[in-house]
Amino acid sequence: MTVPLWLWLATVGGLLALIALDLVIVDRKPHEVTTGEAARWVAFYVACAVVFGAGVWYFAGHDPGVEFFTGYITEYSLSVDNLFIFMLIMTSFRVPGIHQHRVLLIGILLALIMRGAFIAVGAALIAKFVWVFFLFGAVLIWTSISMLRGGEQEEYHENALVRRLRKLFPVTDDYVGHKMMVKRDGKRWITPMFIVIVAIGSADLLFAVDSIPAIFGITQEAFLVFTANAFALMGLRQLYFLIGGLVDKLVYLSYGLAAILTFIGVKLVLHATYKYGWTPPEWEINNWVSLGVIASVLLATTVASLLKGRRDRKRGLEPRQEPVHQSS
Repeated sequence: MTVPLWLWLATVGGLLALIALDLVIVDRKPHEVTTGEAARWVAFYVACAVVFGAGVWYFAGHDPGVEFFTGYITEYSLSVDNLFIFMLIMTSFRVPGIHQHRVLLIGILLALIMRGAFIAVGAALIAKFVWVFFLFGAVLIWTSISMLRGGEQEEYHENALVRRLRKLFPVTDDYVGHKMMVKRDGKRWITPMFIVIVAIGSADLLFAVDSIPAIFGITQEAFLVFTANAFALMGLRQLYFLIGGLVDKLVYLSYGLAAILTFIGVKLVLHATYKYGWTPPEWEINNWVSLGVIASVLLATTVASLLKGRRDRKRGLEPRQEPVHQSS
């Protein structure tokens, strides 16, 4: 798939225009995002991804189209698991409801820029070294094992970057509207708004440790990797407000995601062995199989979680939350 420079520029410009539209419409007057508003925006961003994917399918062929949709679904499903960490951060920093959308928007925009750099590096490495597929496969399989072994995280612990910021700059005790910096007594202060945006952005960057290798297991086309990540991230903010309270009811989500990461990890290893000539081409897993497996696992995980929640409610029990994974 050959992607000319003008198409890259047009795509990035279109994504920036969507972000600007979001800022103008939603953040023009800070407010708490309602469920109905979040649902409309989620539908809008999903529709944008579907239209983009249909364009890829029509102009580039069905194989790139399947790769985009498979990558998008994978990235979006991994993002749902990450919503729990975002909730912990928001709660830990006591972010006012009217400012939560701005925090997520700016934090994820920063993460998208940093992920773009990661994707460029990953694509360059894959183009030159076949052994990188073994490395990415091992990362995904190890991550899936960590998901199954890791315990439930009940509180947020500040990472090294956030702790460093607190040492370098004085931080105001309270939020100052949506300002990130203020000047007091001739001295520059940062606000909790700045700290929480850095926390969200850096946390999402850590999630890239499993999401970037995962999508490279689906497609090695940097354009598709970037756009699938971009659409998944852009829709994540509104998904936070739509299903945030339902994340803890998806009790089997970690198991489903672990199965998906293991599957993609094995696919990467098989691809590497084929590239080295160790296995026949028939052993490679094609894109249609990947899409079917990922969609089936997510559907089964969701249905099983909802059925368990219904049984627990009938028994008068609170749904038990399974371990939630945080990349690190």
